This record gives sequence, structure tokens and C-alpha cells, in this order.
Amino acid sequence: MKRRTFNALSLAALATPSLCVAQSFPTKPVKFIVPYAAGGLPDSVARIVANKLTEKLGQSVVIDNKPGGNGMVAYQALISGVNDHHSFIVSDGSMFSITPLINKSANYSVGKDLLPVSMIAKSPLFLVANPKTGIKTLKEFVEKVRANPGMYTYGSSGIGSSHHLTMESLKADLKLDIRHVPFRGSGQSVPALIGGQIDFLFSALPSMLGFLKAGQVTLLGSNDHKRSPQVPDVPSISEVVPGFDFAVTIGAIARSGTPADVIKRLSDDITWTVKQSDVIEKLNAASIDASGLGPDAYKKEIERENLAMSKAGKAADLKAE
Repeated sequence: MKRRTFNALSLAALATPSLCVAQSFPTKPVKFIVPYAAGGLPDSVARIVANKLTEKLGQSVVIDNKPGGNGMVAYQALISGVNDHHSFIVSDGSMFSITPLINKSANYSVGKDLLPVSMIAKSPLFLVANPKTGIKTLKEFVEKVRANPGMYTYGSSGIGSSHHLTMESLKADLKLDIRHVPFRGSGQSVPALIGGQIDFLFSALPSMLGFLKAGQVTLLGSNDHKRSPQVPDVPSISEVVPGFDFAVTIGAIARSGTPADVIKRLSDDITWTVKQSDVIEKLNAASIDASGLGPDAYKKEIERENLAMSKAGKAADLKAE
């Protein structure tokens, strides 16, 4: 009888390997590989979530910054490491939507080489104006820019950045003519706006708050599909261009071959984490909205963003190198 019972249990375990994997995950610290240097948006989200997620998983969640190649360095780190199902990429959507548009070697795809785990959060960029333009509302922006083709300039964090493609999409949708001035990151573009070298800029809200209080910039609109709870009086561009949504998404991605039960466990625990009041408070303080979407919903969001960025890339005449 004991032998029969042992054999039956052994067969049951063999028949349900994913259950065994889920019960044993995590067996050691979980690694979040971030494709950017410390201090950026994805890094901030990863660190805020990691602290609380450690409690839920019962194992430490460590951050491993791998900047370079618009996400390619992080991707190589993920797929070349030991496939122990404990390493994941936490990135913004540009790694999947923009990098393939500008880098021929970025031939990975979500659903094949990479698997969606959870969309952790979303953060809008805001269209801001230098006060010297005299433009105070989104409506005035559209009217004045349309009436003066080629007169105004906008800055970005570089060709192919979310800031650049958001404006190029807006230009295409509203038939606007604004000259692009690319910079090397927000560290250059924001001072250029404040100093009056450019007229407009898309920027994260935290980078603008001090200048906003000092009256050095004017908030015109957000690139999310809805108004931000942080500044509810500022309209969403979708109120002018229906369906407009270029807010930055941040999510966790697994390598191909990761068991479904591991993905579900981590996704469920991330969802729990971003619903905790202290996590929400920290995210909101950085103008970040918690999401906690599961694998299927996150995959759809990636597909939507990829399509939007592809159209914007064509409008900007981006070419892969």
C-alpha cells in the first residue's frame, strides 16, 4: 500500500510539473534587470516596487542596472544568464516599441523571445511651454502653432525618444509644423526650455514642478489617455485627439521558457504590491500611476503601444541603423 501511494504521488508530481515550479518559486533572490542607469523612471518604479515585493515573495528583490543600446544590453544580460526563472527585465515600453525602429539588431519580440509578466505602472509626459510664447492652454497651442507654421520649436531627449515621437504623432494628427531640436537627455532639454532656446517640450511632471511653481513654465496637456490625478485641471491631449495615448508604461518581462506558473505568481504578487497604500503614495509622489495588469492585458498594452510608436516613427521618418 505504501509503495502504491508513493508511486501515485510521484506520478501526480510528474503530471503537474508547473505546480511544483510555482511552489518552489522563488528559492533565491529575484533580479530585476533595468535597461537604464539608476535614477530614471523605470529604475525608480523597480526600486519602489522591489522593497514591498520582497515582503510578499519572501525573498529579496535586487535591482541590476544594465544601461546601453536602448535596452539591448539588458536583453543580452537576461538571455545569456542562467535560465533559473529568477531574472526579469523591468523597462519602459520604448525597449519594445522604439528600439526595434532604430536598431536593426533588436529583432526580439514580446510573445516569442520575451514574455509579459505585469504592467507595473504608467507615467504621463506633459506638454509644457515657455511663458514667452504667451500660450496658456492646449487650445491656444493648437491655434497658434497652426497659424504660424515653422515659427515654433520643440525640444526632446533625443531622436527616437518617447518625447520626440509623442510630439511627432501630435504634429501628424493635427497637421502642425514645429521644428525639432534634439538634445542628449532631459538634463539638456529642460534647461533649454527654461532659458528660452526652445518653445515647447514634453517632460515628466517631477522635472517641471519647481519651474512650474516659479512661473517659468506653463503646463498645457498630458499624453495619457486620461487626465492625471496629480494635476486634474490639465487636459489630456486625447480630449483634442481622440485615442491619443503615449504615456510611458513600465512593466516586468520574462525570458522565453519561463514557466507559466512562475509568471502568474510574480504577476499576482506585483498586482498585490502596487495596490498597497504606501506604494501608491510613493508612486504618486513621482507622478506615476500604479497599474498591476496581468500578462494578457499587458501584452495587449504592448501591442497597442508598438502600433502607436510605429506610426509615430513613420511620421518622424525614423530609420533603423
